[in-house]
Amino acid sequence: MNLPNKLTILRVIMIPFFVVFMLTGWGGEASRWISLAIFIVASLTDLLDGHIARKYNLITNFGKFMDPLADKLLVCSAMICLVEMGRIPSWIVIIIISREFIISGFRLVAADNGRVIAASYWGKFKTTFQMLMICLMIANLAPLSILTAAVMWIALILTVVSLIDYLVKNKDVLADQH
Repeated sequence: MNLPNKLTILRVIMIPFFVVFMLTGWGGEASRWISLAIFIVASLTDLLDGHIARKYNLITNFGKFMDPLADKLLVCSAMICLVEMGRIPSWIVIIIISREFIISGFRLVAADNGRVIAASYWGKFKTTFQMLMICLMIANLAPLSILTAAVMWIALILTVVSLIDYLVKNKDVLADQH
């Protein structure tokens, strides 16, 4: 197993620890900072594994499958914890998770037709703002509450824009083929 795949597995292994510190308070007053550190490290492994895989041509089928799955598990776990803690409205999380299901379904149909659909810039911006939103919400610092709310709205808007962009650019994927 190559290094990028090991980093992806590490990210998946970190998720339960992240959730435990987010929801149980096992770390006492430090729980949110431990959660934040785990989330940041897990997020950085995503950047690192992709960079290493592309730079050294270590792209594998396992990585193509597990890397996006690990990302979705991390982000969805974080947002569900934040709903539980009352820091983000559930309807926003439902929209964000729904977008991920729709895009994943689209990619499956495209792959079945021999097409690979790469991530767009809108999708990358969306991911960046979602990660920033999650970090700000975990930190939960009163002086940053306006910034946190603004980043949440930007992340939501980018989620919807990236979905629309994705669907418009790839609408032929769903066209009936006879």
